[in-house]
Amino acid sequence: MPSGDGSSARGADRGAVTVEAAVVLPVLAVFALALLWVLVAAADHIRCLDAARAGARAAARSEPEAAVLAAARDAAPQGARVEMGRAGELWRIRVEAPTRGPGRLTLTLSAEAAALAEDVVGGAAP
Repeated sequence: MPSGDGSSARGADRGAVTVEAAVVLPVLAVFALALLWVLVAAADHIRCLDAARAGARAAARSEPEAAVLAAARDAAPQGARVEMGRAGELWRIRVEAPTRGPGRLTLTLSAEAAALAEDVVGGAAP
């Protein structure tokens, strides 16, 4: 016959908190690592955007190709690939960079920027 103080109910629950903690803590750790990975990927994507814009500005000022690529690479994440080209009156710079991540979570981030070449600005009106 159970006593009225609830001691048998507490005895059955003994260890439940430990089991719950053993399950929840690894889940929280994985969630924290996933959140960290997303933040690093977002920061690298912003750096790709900034690098593409820096390269496009340098190309628009008619700087030498080496200076344009250097400007873009300086702002880009480590291991980024920079491509430049001109399409009509626009200089286009594309930056691609791999993200750091475990296994299949490695992504290739890319950004592109375009700028009007200064040598076509202020030309004769038609």
